[in-house]
Amino acid sequence: MTKFEVTTLSEYILNKQMTIPQSRGGFSHLLHHVSTAARMVNREVNKAGLVDILGEAGNTNVQGEDQKKLDVFANDHFIDAIRGCGEVCAIASEENESFIFFDDEKGRNGKYVFLMDPLDGSSNIDVNVSIGTIFSIYRRVTPVGEKASMEDFLQPGTAQLAAGYILYGSSTMLVYTTGNGVNGFTLDPSIGEFCLSHRHIQTPEDGRIYSINEGNYKKFPKGVKKYIKYCQERDDATQRPYTSRYIGSLVADFHRNLLKGGIFIYPETETAPLGKLRLLYECNPIAFLAEQAGGRASNGEKRIMEIQPTSLHQRVPFYTGSKNMVAMIEDYLTDFAHKNSKRFKAAQESVSHN
Repeated sequence: MTKFEVTTLSEYILNKQMTIPQSRGGFSHLLHHVSTAARMVNREVNKAGLVDILGEAGNTNVQGEDQKKLDVFANDHFIDAIRGCGEVCAIASEENESFIFFDDEKGRNGKYVFLMDPLDGSSNIDVNVSIGTIFSIYRRVTPVGEKASMEDFLQPGTAQLAAGYILYGSSTMLVYTTGNGVNGFTLDPSIGEFCLSHRHIQTPEDGRIYSINEGNYKKFPKGVKKYIKYCQERDDATQRPYTSRYIGSLVADFHRNLLKGGIFIYPETETAPLGKLRLLYECNPIAFLAEQAGGRASNGEKRIMEIQPTSLHQRVPFYTGSKNMVAMIEDYLTDFAHKNSKRFKAAQESVSHN
């Protein structure tokens, strides 16, 4: 029988820490607490139908969205886990109006801030569809020993030290990057550990999947409408038509496209002219992962991670996935906003000929 060597997340983090000169283990300790919170949320997700944790919590979050009971559970347990690690001075969550600072000695001396969407895709909870957690870690900019401020959170995505997501699906996966590639770990329930299962993930430069809520088609910018038509037209040379796949959970849609190749699209609309997804909690961490895996992330005009945040709950249009697909939709957005451009006419001719 072949013997398989298993590397747990804890072992992987420790081995990486040993390669960093002068590392004192604080960052590794923080990542360990993230995985601990993920296991706790996973436990509740897996038995949600058996306990009184499905359905509405009876509250709305700062976004004006109805909170599910699991939303509240995930938010509370991640906050408690991050507070307990002693490495973080403050935390910001999509579920809370403002950030939470830890006003004790350990909190004031924390070197990092933590941002999260504790339960992405929570509208899918009651129908047993994959959901996830998205997180991002920055080094604080205020002096250690002082109370954290908004300045610590309003940093561009290029300043991220780490980002990742936990996917609660048919198996539970933790996928993260510290700026040196992307690795995925699958939870082994028999030992209660995340084990390395996807080493050095690289997303294809091109893909054949586009993920968008086409129910909002009439509200999309013209460039997005034209790109969708491009995806749907038959062309054997480019293996079109492409496949439309949309779950409604950013983590689940992005994870599938990351592995198989594709593009996730959440544009601005007539009713949401600034977009819907949150820059700090969703777009920046997913963009960091996409780029580290060889992909691309954009607001349609600019690299997501270069946007300077102006508020905790800032929303932006979001296009991410295989780099050639993202580049093409950027072209469509530009060209169909400037109808006299040569590229617009060429794209128009290409669509009309197929």
